[in-house]
Amino acid sequence: ARDCGKHVMVAGIESQNQGVEFYSKANPFCLDDEAIKWVEDTFASMTEDEKCGQVFCPMGFSNDDNVLRGIVEGAAVGGMMYRSGPAKELRATHRKIQDMARIPLLIAANTEAGGDGLSFEGTSFGKPMAVAATNDPENGYRMGYVACKEGAALGLNWSFAPIVDINREFHNPITNVRTFGDDPKKIEAFASRYMDGADECGVAVSIKHFPGDGIDERDQHIVTSVNSLGVREWDESFGYIYGSLIGKGAKTVMVGHIAQPAYVKEINRDATKEEMLRPASLSKELLQGLLRGKLGFNGLIITDATPMVGFTSAMPRSRAIPTAIMSGCDMILFNKDLSEDIGFLKDGLKSGLLTNERLDEAVLRILATKASLGLHVKQREGRLVPPEDAIDIVGCSEHRAFAKEVADKAITLVRDEKALLPVNPGKYKRIYLNVIDKEMDPCSDFALMWKEKLEKEGFEVTVRDRRTRITPMDFMDVENLPDKKKALLNEMYRSVSEMKKDYDLYIYVCNMENASNNTTLRLNWNVLFGLGDDAPWHAKEIPMIMVSTAYPYHLFDAPMIGTYINAYSGNEDFCNAVIEKLMGRSKFEGVSPIDPFCGKDYI
Repeated sequence: ARDCGKHVMVAGIESQNQGVEFYSKANPFCLDDEAIKWVEDTFASMTEDEKCGQVFCPMGFSNDDNVLRGIVEGAAVGGMMYRSGPAKELRATHRKIQDMARIPLLIAANTEAGGDGLSFEGTSFGKPMAVAATNDPENGYRMGYVACKEGAALGLNWSFAPIVDINREFHNPITNVRTFGDDPKKIEAFASRYMDGADECGVAVSIKHFPGDGIDERDQHIVTSVNSLGVREWDESFGYIYGSLIGKGAKTVMVGHIAQPAYVKEINRDATKEEMLRPASLSKELLQGLLRGKLGFNGLIITDATPMVGFTSAMPRSRAIPTAIMSGCDMILFNKDLSEDIGFLKDGLKSGLLTNERLDEAVLRILATKASLGLHVKQREGRLVPPEDAIDIVGCSEHRAFAKEVADKAITLVRDEKALLPVNPGKYKRIYLNVIDKEMDPCSDFALMWKEKLEKEGFEVTVRDRRTRITPMDFMDVENLPDKKKALLNEMYRSVSEMKKDYDLYIYVCNMENASNNTTLRLNWNVLFGLGDDAPWHAKEIPMIMVSTAYPYHLFDAPMIGTYINAYSGNEDFCNAVIEKLMGRSKFEGVSPIDPFCGKDYI
């Protein structure tokens, strides 16, 4: 933990802010006198318009000078975030907006799983769950270091990571492999080491998504989800994680659009049902009572993306924007319309929905965060964005080697009941490969990659075409069906003995990746009349293996699979590692960070 001394109020700020309690020498800011003076002087020079703009962190969609000038100079935003793009273009854009800004910007990215969170060329280190499956927190450090080193080379100074959600609801479509698993102690250990790597690169972390995702099966992108843990359960899990990382010096916390009714009621006995089910991003009880109060967090609080339905459905946006700041958030992430949102904030100031004191406190925390990263010094010295040759570190061989090592150690053999492994062409020459993903295309890059890798090992591989479906009407004129449908119909009705003559081994590769705005990631088989043409009805007839390169809970829908492997990631390093282990050239070392049997003792 950082030893920054006791909470000390910034000199001169109290009189300007009518008693706002703002602590700059304390954890996590730890500012020296020069930095404090910069915060004071900058704050004193700001107009109300600049203060209102400073609390917004919009999404960057353009590199056009006029567009950027309107956002950075006109709106005077406090930060910006770009999604992954070409490294050189992003670096140039970051340099451009930092040159435009009077007050240096926080430049953010979702570097949750490597440098590819900011640039296409960045190192894909592996999903957090894969890193946790190595069972070595040192890989958490490497993950943070690689992600932030590569990001910092492009001007990044704020990582929206590590994710510290606890994946206890296996149905949740957005958490799973984005988390370090379901064990609070393991999550804390890996997240703590990620922080060490980020700190070493001069990048602030944002631990997320307070008060904790992974308990509800629903996605906060499309509904205000609920963390339904009781107070004691929350304290022993999420409370333990957040308390530890706050004590260690996490500079920022990202607040989700997730309700925590038990703690709202604990803090406010008179809370209404509406208040109990209000997202944390709009809850004074959770932000000021729990996060600031009980957990003692003194750093910057930012909302999760405010166009998400979990936020927008809670109250009218004209009220929600000023309410988020008044409730305790310091920054607003993303907008429906930036100028409109700024207008909503100003209207809130006029109506009293937001006080000047609370706005000032938010702005001071933003400035203190920037000062704690030395942005004021870097701006003065022209170092906010490194020189162009710094890009050489992005996707470098050393970082790729770290990623390959994680892939090798992460792959987890969940079970091999009939000892099918290792496989070889002498025993299982003919493979029927069924790649289950959202594309359903047997000629997709992912499906062809697996086919080619298996053929290189000497197997004969047939890839199932999942796009073709039989309908009841097809039975009315079987003779005139297209050849693909005839083949599928034959497959559905042929005898077991005929089928066994064609294939020696059936391999499912399930690449059901998590993504926002989904309701489920469950396996959906192509079936007709219960004939199970796509489902593993033949699990007792032909040797069968399932490899999941994403969602780690497929045994819930496929309990009949006797040999099941979790790879956690579908990038080529992980696929290569799976092949090595299937062939017996490498041992399985992964330790599952979650219960792949989903709490079902009958799987």
